[in-house]
Amino acid sequence: MTSPAQDRLYVRTPEFARVAERIERVTALTSRLNVLPFDDRAARAALLSEIFGGPLPDSVTLYPPFYTDFGLHTEFGEHVFVNQSCTFYDQGGIRIGDGVLIGPKTNLISSDHPVRASERSEFITRAPITIGAGAWLGAAVTVLPGVTVGPGAVVGAGAVVTKDVPANSLVTGAAAAERKRWDDRP
Repeated sequence: MTSPAQDRLYVRTPEFARVAERIERVTALTSRLNVLPFDDRAARAALLSEIFGGPLPDSVTLYPPFYTDFGLHTEFGEHVFVNQSCTFYDQGGIRIGDGVLIGPKTNLISSDHPVRASERSEFITRAPITIGAGAWLGAAVTVLPGVTVGPGAVVGAGAVVTKDVPANSLVTGAAAAERKRWDDRP
């Protein structure tokens, strides 16, 4: 994986322009993927290979519709199952271990914007997501940047994961509690 542990990508840079070009290319590829006949496995495998920069392991099952923004920073282990309508924003990197089950409508989001409105349009932040071997993410789970879900862990449906999940544990719930306030006056 080529992404650093955590970094910033400033919007008005040549690097961002290259990322934006890749996002447009991958968006076109995923739109083609998502309208294929389901039984056209060869065309699906070819498009996924273009999206991810190489073929997926034969034991990986990924059901469309599927969405990603970059594609080149996602790594799949063996025997991974990704259900329908998942979104992987992988600019910060996503590593999925062997035997991981990912429920429908799950979001793995490894990039973010700053909290302060004055900085929000200036750069994005990126940090890797790791899903340990044998973990199970239920339906409509969202995993945010920098999070590791430990091996064998279970994340219950609808959970928003903002911090690391220990191995062989169950986490549930979606708390939207106020965490901090700030003054963003110029």
